[in-house]
Amino acid sequence: MGRPSLARPVTLASTALAFLLAGTGLVAAHPGIGTKFDAPLPLPLLFAGAGLTVAATAGYLAVGEREVRTGERALGRLGPGTGRALRTLGAGGFLVLFVAALADGAFGRQVQLENLATVFVWPLWLKGVALVSVLAGSPWRVLSPWHTLYRGLCRLEGDTVALREYPAWLGAWPALLGVLALGFVENLTVLPRDPLLTAALLASYALAMLLGGVAFGPTWFDRADTLAVLYRLFGRVRVLDVERTDRGGYALSLRPPWRGTLAPVPPAEAAVVVLAVFTVSFDGFRETPEFQSVAGVFRETFGPGLGAALPVYGLGAVLFLVVFVAATWLTATLLDADPGRTTGRLAPTVLPIAAAYEVAHNVDYLLVNAGQFGTLVAGRVGLSLSVDPTAWLSLPVYWGLQVALVVLGHVVAVVAAHAVLRRGAIGRRDTGGTVGRAHVPLTLVMVAYTLVSLFVISRPVVA
Repeated sequence: MGRPSLARPVTLASTALAFLLAGTGLVAAHPGIGTKFDAPLPLPLLFAGAGLTVAATAGYLAVGEREVRTGERALGRLGPGTGRALRTLGAGGFLVLFVAALADGAFGRQVQLENLATVFVWPLWLKGVALVSVLAGSPWRVLSPWHTLYRGLCRLEGDTVALREYPAWLGAWPALLGVLALGFVENLTVLPRDPLLTAALLASYALAMLLGGVAFGPTWFDRADTLAVLYRLFGRVRVLDVERTDRGGYALSLRPPWRGTLAPVPPAEAAVVVLAVFTVSFDGFRETPEFQSVAGVFRETFGPGLGAALPVYGLGAVLFLVVFVAATWLTATLLDADPGRTTGRLAPTVLPIAAAYEVAHNVDYLLVNAGQFGTLVAGRVGLSLSVDPTAWLSLPVYWGLQVALVVLGHVVAVVAAHAVLRRGAIGRRDTGGTVGRAHVPLTLVMVAYTLVSLFVISRPVVA
């Protein structure tokens, strides 16, 4: 008889989740969908049930030797000609949109909802490409406008342009700084609402990326570009695998979302993973009354504006890092393993959490601005078009989908962590019982984060 598969815990988790979604309490949605709705299940019961779903999944996996399947199922192939056409259209089209956003941001009407810079860059580019990465892997190597310009420069030179090799010690640390800066700019400044400032930021970042590419070659774009690192990490949880073939086509296959989380990451990328979880959480938290209360404490000391919000952002980032590292180091102690190596192996297992909340928190933002983008583009060519992609989506259904994504993301993360620990590649005490106990610290962190995530999306939005 073979080892038990993962089908049963996933089925149990799905059943429990369906029960939870049968009724939800008084909640609020983020801008773009609605305000509030009532349903029979109190929020505390919903939170308890969701947390227990995650904990029960971990408990089931810890009892006995549960096999976590990682195989793929082939779907088909795209030929080399189709692959080349898609890459050309993707790179060229995105470069055109990049230039259009710069031009409209600099010279167009300075109104958030009437300018391509603010309608395209933040929701459709930043969030839209992230959502594509979660589903089908990162397309950024093809779409990146600065990488496209660099490839054009290399063709003009007839060779790879690089003044020196990328320093190995630098790793992905520049991208880590970029994640912190991006979270700060997106959540604590007016840039996402200001077309001119958005265009200026975009032009500055593009110039920095292009100069870095000239200095260090293609490796710069893979390790130092914040968007490349973020999208690549999000792409680890993809269920649709799109792999380029030797001839330039693509092989398509389905795979479980935890498959890509089993490979370790270096220290800088481990920190990027945890901060990705934090920044998307902070994006939701800053809209809640609780954030206003916490910021008010600092406002009395540091004054209004950034003086109040920045300490909350900084302390939150440090707290997320400390809690995660403490959990992985405790796991390392239980397994008699190297703490740094354990952190690098377990960090990717929280990517499903970041990906699920990224989708849950931003899908309405993306849909609303996709409709506005269509209206803007139609207006530029003399057409009248009004599109509302969220018209079909009722608030109860929307919030139910948010809950489903958050809980399922945490369940997948628990499965991923179990798979990493079961593979016996971390410590010197990788026995069944020890692995079960070693899973407890990270499971507790994941349960706590489940409750925090649901609490954030359930709170009223404060402008």
